[in-house]
Amino acid sequence: MGGCCEGVKGATANFVRFHCPLVASAEAKSPAITHFPQKGYYFTMEVPKMRRITALLLMLLLLPGLVAAEDDFDLDDILSDADPDVVKNTYSQPGNADDILLDENNEPVSIYEEDGSILITLTATGDFTVGGDSRKSTSIWMNELKKHDNDYNFALANVRDIFLADDLTIVNFEGTLTDSTYVPSEKRNNEFLFSASPDHVSMLVDNGIEAVALENNHVLDHGQAVYEETQQHLDDAGIVWSNSTHVGVMEVKGIQIAMLSYLCIDRYNTLWDQVPKDIAAAKEQYPIVIVSFHWGKEMAYSPTQNQIKMGRLAVDSGADLVLGHHSHRMNPIEYYNGVYICYSLGNFCFAGNSKPSDMSSFMFQTRWRIRDDEITNEGFRIIPIRISSRTDRNDFTPTVFGDGAARDAVLTTLKNNGKSLEYVVSEYPLEWKE
Repeated sequence: MGGCCEGVKGATANFVRFHCPLVASAEAKSPAITHFPQKGYYFTMEVPKMRRITALLLMLLLLPGLVAAEDDFDLDDILSDADPDVVKNTYSQPGNADDILLDENNEPVSIYEEDGSILITLTATGDFTVGGDSRKSTSIWMNELKKHDNDYNFALANVRDIFLADDLTIVNFEGTLTDSTYVPSEKRNNEFLFSASPDHVSMLVDNGIEAVALENNHVLDHGQAVYEETQQHLDDAGIVWSNSTHVGVMEVKGIQIAMLSYLCIDRYNTLWDQVPKDIAAAKEQYPIVIVSFHWGKEMAYSPTQNQIKMGRLAVDSGADLVLGHHSHRMNPIEYYNGVYICYSLGNFCFAGNSKPSDMSSFMFQTRWRIRDDEITNEGFRIIPIRISSRTDRNDFTPTVFGDGAARDAVLTTLKNNGKSLEYVVSEYPLEWKE
């Protein structure tokens, strides 16, 4: 396709679609532009068949300018002279295997594999907790931040490339984004409260984290108003969030993915009925549904019976992936009815403790392949990490283990603590299977 628009026949006989690759622009405001992880954009003009000739003439008129300066055009340039009656609709969605995206280096990238399928790679981590306790004059997070010239991105420097290379990254955001120091009465005796200034949201944006689970035992540390403020800061930054009443929806390579999140610790009695209904409703609208649970016992390396029951119930209700957290420890993974249940992803970027007794954890990755409207799971792998780049203390910088005893210990821990699970995975691969 190069730098010009190409007309391709649409899915119906009544329309012709024109697919144009666009250079990523921070100024692009049109809702017709969808940002893909490959850092490229394209748009589709859907034109009534009876006006096909008019549309083709429009493309021919635009072609010389596009060829002359193909690095400088944007959506406004293309549509500036278009008759509103000609352009029926603009939207972003995959058309066919000829659709081309441009990456951040202006190189063409297709969303399709060589066989014409779409492959989506997801990364999920455990607890993401930054900032400190507003009741205290200083925090271990702020002390570490000063050592890095107040650059928030120091914490994710060692995993950023992994997040940028996948298609979707999800973390459990455990805390709040606010400058408020208000503490509700029911929280005043809590040992830990977490808040970070709103500009900390840039950590997610800058490092390839697109979505967060936002229902856990710390999102209300500063009350309902701050919880809603946190949601707004995430919205403003383009970060998708979910809880038990808000379905987060992400579009990845034209495929819509829904996410629900629940705090289960003391709410199982109400969730037994709610969760399956919510998941079933989401599944009717979205081809992939991810469910996050904040559950289990702190410091536990294996799930409780309630976790096992709820995790499998979620799968039976239509969930395509179950992600767990809260225990601050890694838990084994089950493969139940074709779906992975990660009972706990442990800690990740965790400023709640200067040196946890166990700083080992892992990141979970899985893939889905979409071909001819059929979605299949393509397996998983784990990436063992230490939640710190140091061994003597926690510097809140998750770091991938190299070969050696520490990495092997993660695998051993997962295997040993999964022996009682009926559907536990037989192995924890470190690489994708061919």
